[in-house]
Amino acid sequence: MLLPHRHRASLLDPLNLNPLPGGIQWDGRLAYLDRDGVLNRGSKEYVNSVDEVELLPGAPAVVARLRRTGFRVVIVTNQSPVGRGMWGHTRLEEINDRVIELMVNESDDAHFDMVLYSPYAPSDNAWSRKPNPGMLQVARQLFDADNKESILTEADLIYGLHYSQQDGVPSEASSLMVGDRDADEGAAYNHAVPFHHCDGNLGIASIEDDLF
Repeated sequence: MLLPHRHRASLLDPLNLNPLPGGIQWDGRLAYLDRDGVLNRGSKEYVNSVDEVELLPGAPAVVARLRRTGFRVVIVTNQSPVGRGMWGHTRLEEINDRVIELMVNESDDAHFDMVLYSPYAPSDNAWSRKPNPGMLQVARQLFDADNKESILTEADLIYGLHYSQQDGVPSEASSLMVGDRDADEGAAYNHAVPFHHCDGNLGIASIEDDLF
């Protein structure tokens, strides 16, 4: 089972979430965000180093607003350069660290509650690689388990085509996903979460009014 990876943590480690701004109680809403083309400027040749990280204008303000209105925010990003052997997990961690640093430098509330990535090449046919919904399935279960103060094991994970067939699958009708590519839209569709498309040159700030 090709599970997603979690930034700077093992996948099933406790989340240790920061409180939502203003003491808001989480009501189950998640904002699933692609990274490149949504938060930072992307490239057809990938973002290959920390020097290439450039935030898209207004992205920190929108992420902060999402959290101030009660969303937990999770990045779900395909990162096939790892699987293709172009560079490794350490390089990706450094790039993600830089995105996180730049975001909170602009707004204390522009904090990501989780960062998940799929390191697999397209040829791996990984369920965690968008347009498959594996990253979204895992994120939902991790947040819900944390909210119930329960410990999730790999054996507990519901993962794959049968996820939506289980009784009691949480509704994603009040959650949202933002992406700039067809793969993002496909993952949203397959996870039954409302999708918002943004221009990859403008990012999430260009559709802010649609999100609230």
